[in-house]
Amino acid sequence: MLKRNCWMLVVLAGIFFVSSCSLQVGDRVAGIHAGKFFYTDGNLIVNYDVSLEKTWKACKKTMTDMQASDIEIDRKVSGGTLKAVLEGDDIRISVEYLEKSLTKVSVRVGLAGNSIASEMIQKKIRENLVTM
Repeated sequence: MLKRNCWMLVVLAGIFFVSSCSLQVGDRVAGIHAGKFFYTDGNLIVNYDVSLEKTWKACKKTMTDMQASDIEIDRKVSGGTLKAVLEGDDIRISVEYLEKSLTKVSVRVGLAGNSIASEMIQKKIRENLVTM
C-alpha cells in the first residue's frame, strides 16, 4: 500500500512539473508553463539568453510595433521600465540585467494582470530578438 502511494505521488509530481500549472496562496498567484516562463502576481516573467542592450531595444521596438501610446521610458544602468497604453490597458515592461547574456523581462498588462495579453507581448519581444 505504501509503495503504491509513493508511485502515485511521483506520477502526480511529474504531471505537475510537465504541465502548465498555477498556484494561489492568499492573494498571490504563481504559475509555470513548461519551464519557459513564470507568471506571478499579474507579471509574466521570462529570462532571455540575450544581452541587456539587445533585449532593451527589442522591448522598445515591440511597443512601437504594437502602436502603444503614451510611452514612458525609465532607463537605468542595469535595466529599465517601459510604460504605455495599448487599447485602453496600461502596459508595463520591466527589463533587468542578470548576467552578461541573460536578461529578465517582466510584462504586466492592466491593473490585475492579463496572462494572455502578456504572452502576446512576450512573443513579440521574442520575435524582435530574433530579427535584431
